[in-house]
Amino acid sequence: QSRHGRGAHDDASPRRIQRFLEPCLLLLLHCTEGHGYEVIEGLAPFGFDENPVDLSTVYRLLRDLEDRGLVTSRWDTDSGGPARRLYLITPEGDDYLASWVGDLRATDPLLHFFLQTSDTHMDQHT
Repeated sequence: QSRHGRGAHDDASPRRIQRFLEPCLLLLLHCTEGHGYEVIEGLAPFGFDENPVDLSTVYRLLRDLEDRGLVTSRWDTDSGGPARRLYLITPEGDDYLASWVGDLRATDPLLHFFLQTSDTHMDQHT
């Protein structure tokens, strides 16, 4: 059971992974300009296939990133069909992404230590 008295996998993981959505979107937009649906499809390898994110959440975050000057968008009317927004990271977004990457790199050894400590403890007490 989790510390909240529920099963270990009750909605704890989706809550934690939602914060990870921001750097994932920025990285995807750093790699290529994309429509909302293309960006959403690109999230799967980052764990969002097991904990899918709601479309409205992605679009809300993209608008927030744009309001903060980290992403820009333009209307794509060249692809045939209805106009769609194309999103692209800005230089400020590049800097913010670099900050995220630095934080994640610093967290990586801590997570590995935590998992190793947990594995060792569990092996000794099972």
